[in-house]
Amino acid sequence: MTHYVATPTLTDSTTFQIREVLAGRRGGLRSTLLFAGPAVIASIAYVDPGNFATNIQAGAGYGYALLWVVVLANAVAMLFQALSAKLGVVTGRNLAEMCRERFSAPVRFGMWAISEIAAMATDLAEFLGGAIGLSLLLHLPLLAGMAATAVATFGILLFDTRGFRPMELIIGGFVAIIGFSYVAEMFIAPVDWAVAGAALATPSLPDAKALTIAVGIVGATVMPHAIYLHSGLTQNRAPARNDSERRKLLRFSAWESVIALAVAGAANVAMVIMAASAFHAGHADVAEIGTAYYSLTPLLGGAAASVFLVSLLASGISSSAVGTMAGQMIMQGFVGFRIPVWLRRLATMLPAFVVVAMGVNATDALVYSQVVLSFALPAPIIALVLFTRDRAVMREFANGRLTDAAALAGTLVILALNAILLLQTFNIPIPGLAAV
Repeated sequence: MTHYVATPTLTDSTTFQIREVLAGRRGGLRSTLLFAGPAVIASIAYVDPGNFATNIQAGAGYGYALLWVVVLANAVAMLFQALSAKLGVVTGRNLAEMCRERFSAPVRFGMWAISEIAAMATDLAEFLGGAIGLSLLLHLPLLAGMAATAVATFGILLFDTRGFRPMELIIGGFVAIIGFSYVAEMFIAPVDWAVAGAALATPSLPDAKALTIAVGIVGATVMPHAIYLHSGLTQNRAPARNDSERRKLLRFSAWESVIALAVAGAANVAMVIMAASAFHAGHADVAEIGTAYYSLTPLLGGAAASVFLVSLLASGISSSAVGTMAGQMIMQGFVGFRIPVWLRRLATMLPAFVVVAMGVNATDALVYSQVVLSFALPAPIIALVLFTRDRAVMREFANGRLTDAAALAGTLVILALNAILLLQTFNIPIPGLAAV
């Protein structure tokens, strides 16, 4: 079977150093860093503008009460990103390619259609986030901000032809900006740490609207395109020559996934804490990114508002570039041919321009895009669990009992949340939840 893979490669020097580490002739922190990159790129999907929208609504509307949802979603994300990376390392194929190879045509094309819808929803969130940031910074109309975001995205994607490392460093830089921004916010916002700490470990859903936001948080955190992308980033980055090397690669990959997703998860927790601290008492109706930005100046000062805007811009531009990479990989895997990146970019960002031109509220569109993503999520997750537990595919690297149980539990949680949201969408009463 012909596999369509991304063109970036590692330099000869880096490849040689990786071989030395896998052969046991090198060690230490610098050697470990040779394997860092795939999870860093995937992690940008977990701090994209959709997270900003859902986290602001969660913190402003419910204070610290939904922090446990962020923690749960991040734990599930760590697990599935690690499984995706494992699939790429062990099989040398990405998730979309495995679906194309192992599923029937109707299932395969159905999954592709769902994935394309998810890609459009992802682009909607990312473009809107970057556009909102630029329009606030430069006082531009939203459509002009989207056009500027598109240009910036194309600029970043040019580095994709120069190998893995430049893109990994660029995206890693953006992740660092977002992370440091929210560390700074924690020193500015008046946080009630005792209440926040309790909320991290105490599940609660105050009402049906909280459930909608909770599902949006899951949709913004555990993202379909990131699960597809991670397997593609690991499939040929450092090909293993034997099972001993595969085991070493899997250890590096698992640790990188945990660390990168922990950083992204901490940023999400910090977003909710900032929104809860700044808005919940007296400004619980703050539900839009623009309103949050303008409200931060009188509440916490200009520095807090500026830091918020910088992190939003970094999130929108970087996640848009990563979304394009993922969309290209998904299409190549499912249908077996490449299209130019610029055409791929235009196809997925067009719905975002249409939504803005129709006058739809930008933050509402962001939140609902995350709900769409949560409905698209079960297909790749179920496929990933099926493949990684199958010994015919993974051989001795198939999921162990504990991993398998955790993956099945995570899948059931997501399916249950989606089912409840569907009932809510059609106004079917949900026992135990108060009406909005």
